Amino acid sequence: MTSPRFWLIVPAAGIGQRMQAERPKQYLRINNRFILDLTLSRLLDSGLFAGCMVPLNSADHWWPDTEASTDDRIQTCTGGAERADSVLSALHALEEQVAAGDWVLVHDAARPCVYPADLENLVSTLVDHPVGGLLAAPVADTLKKAETGPIPEVLGTVDRSQLWRALTPQMFRYQMLVEALEKALGEKQAVTDESSAMEFSGNMPVLVEGRSDNIKITVPADLDLAGFILSRF
Repeated sequence: MTSPRFWLIVPAAGIGQRMQAERPKQYLRINNRFILDLTLSRLLDSGLFAGCMVPLNSADHWWPDTEASTDDRIQTCTGGAERADSVLSALHALEEQVAAGDWVLVHDAARPCVYPADLENLVSTLVDHPVGGLLAAPVADTLKKAETGPIPEVLGTVDRSQLWRALTPQMFRYQMLVEALEKALGEKQAVTDESSAMEFSGNMPVLVEGRSDNIKITVPADLDLAGFILSRF
């Protein structure tokens, strides 16, 4: 039996509304490089992956200006309206190249601060697992439950002892992930990440602790923070 191969999917079809920028956040720059280029290079430089698929927005006109567009390890396809649609589109685009038991790692385009040792730990921990799992960080802050309204009022404090923040990459077997996403989307379930689709299918992922500074760039202040984190690697 041949060993499973590893494939990378980095969905990049989002428009990043909360950044209030003139372009999607994956095409903003840190140290004069696109965030998307930083993210892809950090992962692909590991030498782990047999290939990479990047789902793009159908109206994307920034991709040709990236370093990644000339990287023969990277393929592109058309993404969808939501993250789950884009990931499923990428999985279908890879169909002729992958085996059912190959591993697929999905990583956020706007998460350039992934630490190489965390990637190595994720893979070594999960490589023989029947389902897979994801990088995650235990919640450190005190959490408050609040009423909705213009000025939220505290309803109580939430027990954080069993709570984790989901990070990426998230790593699952190719065929299981395809079936989980198709089932969840077909039944109109909320799919905020690949793990949630796997959970809905009854296949419970493993949490592999990763660095809490593996941040997702979401609002303008995150750009400076990500630049600082990257300068420390």
